[in-house]
Amino acid sequence: MRAAVVDIGTNSTRLLIADVAGDSLEELDKRSTVTRLGQGVDATGRLSEEAEQRVFRTLVTYVEAIEAAGCESRTAVMTSAVRDASNGAAFAATVRDRFGLEVRTLTGDEEAHLTYLGATATRLAADQTKVLVVDIGGGSTEMVLGSGGEVTFHVSTQIGVVRHTERHLHDDPPKPAQIAAATSDVRPALHAAVPASVRSGAQEIVAVAGTATSGAAIDLALEPYDSSRVEGYQLTREAVQKIIDRLAPLPLEERKRVRGLHPDRAATILAGMLILAEILDAFGLDQATVSDRDILWGVALEGAR
Repeated sequence: MRAAVVDIGTNSTRLLIADVAGDSLEELDKRSTVTRLGQGVDATGRLSEEAEQRVFRTLVTYVEAIEAAGCESRTAVMTSAVRDASNGAAFAATVRDRFGLEVRTLTGDEEAHLTYLGATATRLAADQTKVLVVDIGGGSTEMVLGSGGEVTFHVSTQIGVVRHTERHLHDDPPKPAQIAAATSDVRPALHAAVPASVRSGAQEIVAVAGTATSGAAIDLALEPYDSSRVEGYQLTREAVQKIIDRLAPLPLEERKRVRGLHPDRAATILAGMLILAEILDAFGLDQATVSDRDILWGVALEGAR
């Protein structure tokens, strides 16, 4: 089956076109555009017209690619920003009617399970390593613990790169007190969301989505981005701290020129690195395995099954 999956997230809108058969997936096209749909939602509770139009412009080009590929399945999934917004249902209906996509607004639980499915798709069922899959998004962060393909714990938290940038990192560059406030917001939220028994049980962290892949690309100084080098990269806690220390004093325009960082992610990458650092510390692990296989893979595989 040839499947198209569009992930309309809080920070970015992404596309995967793939041939899927059972548990096998071959990527044919993969794209990501920072659209910031969740801009202002934390404060206003609504999706802005400007943000919606950014997504619609991106979907025009994505649907052209979907049509050209002759996809049999065409799904759009929506996550934190649409869940949280009072006008989220109207936005979802517009995407369905205007672009001909099957629209699913995922619950936090569904988002967590699909992310885990995608991130662990290539692992053998016999592998009993207790893996924590972490998806740091724009408005929420999903953490899913499992082994051998079975999920044993999952949680969706109100921790995200857009949300925490808008809450705390107001100056350019952010003041040290603002960075400390962001950290002080994330740390207790993580501990409240994940029991100590779960935090002590994880043996490995697999980090997916833009924060983790950007962190790997910065650490590798990749230009241009190379998915084959990012997939499976071990991003250490020390490297995360070095990235934080490097980015924190830079104004936005200088951050945009950092090798390995896409300019569109420069506004939120510092919050993302702060969140990733706090997750590594909370689970007592000194590195994360970075993966490009995430909820896009999960939705495509689920549909094929």
